[in-house]
Amino acid sequence: MKRDVVIGIEIHCELKTNSKMFSASRNSINDTPNIHVNEIDLGHPGVLPTLNKRAVELTLRACMLTQCEIDSLIKFDRKNYYYSDLPKGFQITQQFHPIGKNGVIEIEVDQQKKQVRLDRIHMEEDTAKQYHLEDETYIDYNRAGVPLIEIVSKPDMSSAKEAKEYVSTLRNMLIFADVTDGKMEEGSLRCDINISLKEAGSVQFGTKVEIKNLNSLNNIEKAIEAEILRQNQLLDAGEKVLMQTRRYDETLKTTVAMRSKESAVDYRYFPEPNLRPIQLEQAWIDSIQASLPKTPQQWLEHLIELGATVIEANILINNKSLLDFFIEASKEVKDVRLALNWTITEVTSLVNIMQEKLFEMVSSHHFALFLNCISDKVISGKQAKDVLKWMSESGKDAQTLVNEHGLVMVSDDLALLNWIDEAIKENPQSILDFKQGKDRAVGF
Repeated sequence: MKRDVVIGIEIHCELKTNSKMFSASRNSINDTPNIHVNEIDLGHPGVLPTLNKRAVELTLRACMLTQCEIDSLIKFDRKNYYYSDLPKGFQITQQFHPIGKNGVIEIEVDQQKKQVRLDRIHMEEDTAKQYHLEDETYIDYNRAGVPLIEIVSKPDMSSAKEAKEYVSTLRNMLIFADVTDGKMEEGSLRCDINISLKEAGSVQFGTKVEIKNLNSLNNIEKAIEAEILRQNQLLDAGEKVLMQTRRYDETLKTTVAMRSKESAVDYRYFPEPNLRPIQLEQAWIDSIQASLPKTPQQWLEHLIELGATVIEANILINNKSLLDFFIEASKEVKDVRLALNWTITEVTSLVNIMQEKLFEMVSSHHFALFLNCISDKVISGKQAKDVLKWMSESGKDAQTLVNEHGLVMVSDDLALLNWIDEAIKENPQSILDFKQGKDRAVGF
């Protein structure tokens, strides 16, 4: 039987703030465990939360990028449940009054454009992080209270490719707007995927299965494909799909059950009593809208104007650090096309090896001077590869390395002819061999 796939995605995105959502603790989840936590994060008696203004600003950026309707009256609710990673026994969130709703994102898959609707964007605080080691569990409270937004899509996606492209597109938009660093491998952006199958053309959805905490684009695609296969096999065998929460097992390349969801959990939501409603001034909202950075689409258009192909532009857009590096260098180079070629090929290769450390060793200014050495024929293209490698290892500028290694390229015809004459006089046997038809002498 032919079936339609229905996919909705919940994205949890940590905001790029200096401090936590409701306290002055530093927002630094990858530091030494349990050093960025205070009484407010732990919910000690008598402490009161204070809303982080920067977190609201970044959330508004996310709402604007996704064309959401913005609610300027900020209200929070208390979500009550007990778990060891939730020190207060409740989470402050926006269940009933999300700051943004009814947004939309345009994606493109196989040259077909599609709009994915957003149900809501709301603010909340993150939980602590648990580490399971054999028969013991450790908790790091550095993450407890970190500012978070949850972005909930409508069930508008119908394939693993669409879901992957949706997350990739949204992630890039948020990174370019400086809302988040988007480091999925570190948990800054993670996804819960809801999947169900239904009879082709039916309006009745099938049983929904949730796949929790996917933290890479490749795993999103693999997990969805594996779950679609699993559900199809169950239905073909006449069995039921159970409402479950599952996880993706990379080793088994399938989803594995974590727990059943036979009924909705009662979180006993009620208005957060320690945070009064806050009315945002429209002038402040307008100033955020006016100061939004360029979107990936706007950068794509700009790069094409500079002479990049669509493929080259997309390579740069998918690595914000690389794009920033190129843009700064392009302001000083004599040949922008040369800068594009070297960034896409050689710099990208070095980034794959060195990651962000490359940009610490080679500044965009020194990279531009290096490219100008090629344009001015100070060094050849072959020599330049060595020079760039030495720059990445030493942090020295190109001219210094050219002088140290004696690499200055000579273009004086008279000097070259004199050297050729000297070489001929010093190697008479090679000349004789060449005259006798031994072509190898030319190479020598």
